[in-house]
Amino acid sequence: MLGALMRSAMTRPDCELSGLDDTEEDFASATLESRLVDEARRGSQSAFGELVSRYERRLIRVILQFVKNQELAEDLAQEAFLKAYQRLSQFDPSRRFGPWLFRIGVNQTLDFLRQRKRRGWWLLFSERGTERDPDPGVADPRQQRDLEQEVAAVMEQIPENYRVVLMLRELQNFSTAEIATILNRKEATIRWRLSEARTLFHDLWVKRRDGEVVDQRPQTVEELPKSGNRKGRKGKE
Repeated sequence: MLGALMRSAMTRPDCELSGLDDTEEDFASATLESRLVDEARRGSQSAFGELVSRYERRLIRVILQFVKNQELAEDLAQEAFLKAYQRLSQFDPSRRFGPWLFRIGVNQTLDFLRQRKRRGWWLLFSERGTERDPDPGVADPRQQRDLEQEVAAVMEQIPENYRVVLMLRELQNFSTAEIATILNRKEATIRWRLSEARTLFHDLWVKRRDGEVVDQRPQTVEELPKSGNRKGRKGKE
């Protein structure tokens, strides 16, 4: 229910939200990727260029979930690739390149939003700076905008550590193992945070629907109203 609601709230005709399809997975096989990384570490720019070609579109899609501005997302993606190239000597070749790259991209994007003191989560479901004609397939586009605003308002109430996990799982279809690598956390921690984030979203959505809006953004899970499923649970890091 949660994933469907979030995807419905931000789906656009030109938005791709699914994970890698079978063709992309075959193309980005672990063996070939490992060879490209090895060649790039030895100085091959063409090999690194192939890695960029493999991951550029999805990295931009991930960053767009945070900034919702195509040009800015492309700039941040290019900066992430540059940092990845500069840090190739630090990369563990026994691991996949993709999650390591996404970690750089996500961390850089979050740092950018913090430094600019931007309300990045309010941009999740907005189209600032982009004007579009109404979708003829939608009877009343105001209903879609209302849903976007409601979901964005609920997401704003969830602490960042949990929001990021929820977005990467529900909107970008990363596995918990991949998210653990991206965020440099244990997979058990990611599973716990995902469960908590889903519960928080559900509880806050119900409260907002019933008119019980939380005005002040909480900084920790413990500051949020407890549901019956969350009483007595302690946060994990």
